[in-house]
Amino acid sequence: MRVFLYEHVTGGGLMGQPLPASLAREGEMMLRAALDDLTQLPGVEVVISRDPRLPSLTEAAAVLRPAPGESWRALYLRGLALAELVWPIAPETGGVLETLTQYAVAEGRRLLGCTPQAVRVAASKHATACVLARAGIPVVPTFAPGEALPDIAGPWVVKPDDGAGCEGARRVADVRAARHQLMAAAAALVAQPWIEGEPASLSLLVFPDGRVELLACNRQHVALRGERLVLAGVTVNATADTDGRMRGLAQRIVRAIPGLAGFVGVDYLLTADGPLVLEVNPRLTTSYCGLKSALGVNPAALLLGAGVEPERLGTATGPVTLTLDAAHA
Repeated sequence: MRVFLYEHVTGGGLMGQPLPASLAREGEMMLRAALDDLTQLPGVEVVISRDPRLPSLTEAAAVLRPAPGESWRALYLRGLALAELVWPIAPETGGVLETLTQYAVAEGRRLLGCTPQAVRVAASKHATACVLARAGIPVVPTFAPGEALPDIAGPWVVKPDDGAGCEGARRVADVRAARHQLMAAAAALVAQPWIEGEPASLSLLVFPDGRVELLACNRQHVALRGERLVLAGVTVNATADTDGRMRGLAQRIVRAIPGLAGFVGVDYLLTADGPLVLEVNPRLTTSYCGLKSALGVNPAALLLGAGVEPERLGTATGPVTLTLDAAHA
């Protein structure tokens, strides 16, 4: 079995462009974690691509490097031709992840992730909020340009509609400032009222038959740098879902967005009144990097069905904290 593990930021997707420090660091963490997990599985061969500006990797994987002038699309198709399965890891921004999944489907490869249709919905914070709200799932109110913003007192958050993580997210003083930024922006933004609560996330594994395994409930460490929101770190498996409430939420989300599959992340605020969903990440998230240590199970084995049953997750070892921004961890 050969898997093409493609991490867009570190794998040649930004050739000819600067490598954003935060995205490159998180991409490198996810690539190394997934690569380490895959190469531990018997009978699995791995192909990766690599931006030549980054250090070489010594793990047992075949490495593709972009040829001079080669586009990331051509490089990705070259990798697809070498494997039966593809595991794309990429930001939703600019439709990149959706394009990767479309290519995989068109080339007849087994996609270890969400369908293009599910990616399209989840890539838009506004579309996701609308779909989940229609399904009766509590969400943070999310407003797009042209929609009336209610006069909710206090700070607001303005962020790219298709942004990855905290990239581009800013806290502004009030609803008037939020309205101004929505109207003035060249790119699509969304606005959300600032709601007090604990930033958190869920790490899910969604099987082809629709079953949902809640792998971990995580705590996110979010800091303010001026107006900017920064994800400084995450504690994986920080809390236990003792009453099954978060598992139920995960199942409802998967039913509401058909095509979610593989590793999926859910960002939410845990408020005094319960969880409010912020966004759904239709891909591997940084929390993956702590799953094996926190759960005592190789998560890639779960993904590939390599003889590890989800029931083993009951032997979780405890929380694992990952530092993403040392200045705010």
